[in-house]
Amino acid sequence: QVQVVESGGGLVQPGGSLRLSCVASGITFRFYAMDWYRQAPGKQRELVAGVSVGNTTNYADAVKGRFTISRDNAKSTVYLQMNSLKPEDSAVYYCAANTHYWGQGTQVTVSS
Repeated sequence: QVQVVESGGGLVQPGGSLRLSCVASGITFRFYAMDWYRQAPGKQRELVAGVSVGNTTNYADAVKGRFTISRDNAKSTVYLQMNSLKPEDSAVYYCAANTHYWGQGTQVTVSS
């Protein structure tokens, strides 16, 4: 059974940092591209960052220079380091494996 589980969300002040983690089990992790998406209330889900099987990364323009995606195949885990957070980064963040298997999401709220 495939499971994708995100963690690390929470409430943080503007300018602060959070690190999200996503563990995927039941799949051969190293063969899957991994992505982070987010969805704010009333908005469509959007791609935040992705990391390929070959460790190539890509980012949405809104987060370039502030967020870093990385993967640890030995731990079947993908991370999203988020720095210099802004209120507009507030959303539910989802992890996806090959955009086929999805987690339940973790809430990130950036507010003073």
